[in-house]
Amino acid sequence: MEVHNVTDWSETFTSNAWLAVGDRNVLVDAGSADADETVRYIREHVDELDAVVLTHQHGDHVGSLDAVLDAFDAPLYAYADHPRRDEPLEEGEKIDIGDEDCEVVYTPGHADDHVSLVGEHSVFTGDVVVYNDDAFDDGSFGRTDMPGQSREELIESVQRLLDALPETVEAMYAGHGDVYEGDVHAVVERALKRAERREPKY
Repeated sequence: MEVHNVTDWSETFTSNAWLAVGDRNVLVDAGSADADETVRYIREHVDELDAVVLTHQHGDHVGSLDAVLDAFDAPLYAYADHPRRDEPLEEGEKIDIGDEDCEVVYTPGHADDHVSLVGEHSVFTGDVVVYNDDAFDDGSFGRTDMPGQSREELIESVQRLLDALPETVEAMYAGHGDVYEGDVHAVVERALKRAERREPKY
């Protein structure tokens, strides 16, 4: 499976938007970079999208969503209600992303509607765990200092994610920061320990 970040060119703040190319071409999150450019970058890799899947609906993850859906006429999968949602995501269900059959793991704390997508070799973590960001390297976690967020829920979610990871997982695609390839379990464990120590994110 090829996975491309179709927003990594952007100089303005956006989430990563991961295009998984395989048996089923799926975009995980749409980002908030220039929408026309995002569509153009997607078209460099695929002619059609089979689905767009949201990890959560914060603005930096959905700013370009309408443009992507309009350009590719792709069904939208999301955990929470959205005016353009075609399919709800539910805890424990499976969804094909690229070449992998991924399990939906409900991971709130950073956002009430946050899910992670866990495959045999790859995991899409949204903002619940990232490899590196402006706060920590080699294992960081989503911020919980805004209204409606919860560090306690996030800690439970990181543990739930860790429990769901198969031994075979080797790549982590997060909402921010770099791709991580290697011992994903160790990165998630470091993020969990930092969150449990109540280390401030910023």
